[in-house]
Parts: sequence; structure tokens; C-alpha cells
Amino acid sequence: MPTNANFPDLADAFAFLGNSLLAPISQTSDLGLDPSFWSIFPTFNDDAVAEAVSACTAYAQAASKRQEQGENVRQAISVEYAKLFVGPPKPAVAPWETAWRSTSSVGFGEATIQMRHLLAESGLNASGASNQYADHIGIELLYVSTLCERIAVGSANEQVLSEFFQEHPLAWIDAFATAVAEAAPKGYYVHLVELAARIMLAIG
Repeated sequence: MPTNANFPDLADAFAFLGNSLLAPISQTSDLGLDPSFWSIFPTFNDDAVAEAVSACTAYAQAASKRQEQGENVRQAISVEYAKLFVGPPKPAVAPWETAWRSTSSVGFGEATIQMRHLLAESGLNASGASNQYADHIGIELLYVSTLCERIAVGSANEQVLSEFFQEHPLAWIDAFATAVAEAAPKGYYVHLVELAARIMLAIG
């Protein structure tokens, strides 16, 4: 992990990405549709992250034009979210680690139990997070955000973060990102998932 990692910025980036992947845009921030938001989004001195941020910027610019032409972009993105991560009858792309690391097609497996323990040990509570399994990608990214916050103030160490990356999100996010790209290649979430993966690879 780079010794010059900017942990406050990392905490903010992962908080935005985690919240954005945990619930539809109608229930979270729509900053991702604002090109000016992406113009100041940190790239962490990494070319792959910068490329992912540029893709998010391009999507936001195109979305702004679509809105000017009368399209309800937020509603379209909410529908995209539902088709990808909710269903019915089931998600096109399961957002739970368990679904990518076992034969289960839903959540609640060994990864879910591990995440429950990690959240409890950190004093975090995922019960209000849309009643999702603890190994949901959004919850894992929010946990990363919390670790970054604690590293920034000296109450956690970087080794804990690095080990978590390797044992959990980095072990499955590439396959998850590929599936999202196949299911909705021109959508909003393909860019957010790709950005999350690139940031983790850059600092993990």
C-alpha cells in the first residue's frame, strides 16, 4: 500500500461509492450525475483510476444533456439499479460476495458471517442498510471507508485495510464488474463499480 495514500480522500471516495451501490439513486446522492463533482474527484495519482474517473465524467456530461432533452435520468438509473441488483425475480448481477465465492446464487454464506463479525468488532451496524446481507458490495465499501477514516486519525493500521482488501472485495470485484458491464454496458453502475475496483487495486 502506498505510504503517501490520502486516507481522508479515500474515506470520502469509498463512502460515496458504497452508498451509491447500496441503494437506488433516488435514495442516495445524485452527485454522480454532476460533471463538476467528477472534475474534483481524486485520482490518487493512478492512471487507471484517472481513466475510470474520466469515464464517470463522460457519463455525467451525457446524462446532463439527456436531462436537458427531457429524459428523467434519475428514474432510468433507479430502474437500472433494480434490474441489476434487486430483481424480480432475482438480481441480474448478485451484489453479495457470497454469490461469487460459493455455489449460492444469493447472499448469506461464509462471507456474510465474516462481514458480520468484522462490522461488530468495529462497532458498526449494518441493520439499517436496506436490510441487506453484510457482504453486500456497498456495505463492504462503507466498511473500507470507515477503516480509512480510522487510519487517518491513527486508530487503525494500514495492514488491516490491506488484508481486508485481499480477503474480501478484491477477491470478487473484478468478476462482479465484468458481470455488471455485460448486463448494463451503457449504464451508470458499470462506471461506479469499475472506479471502486481501480481505487482498491491502486492502494491495496
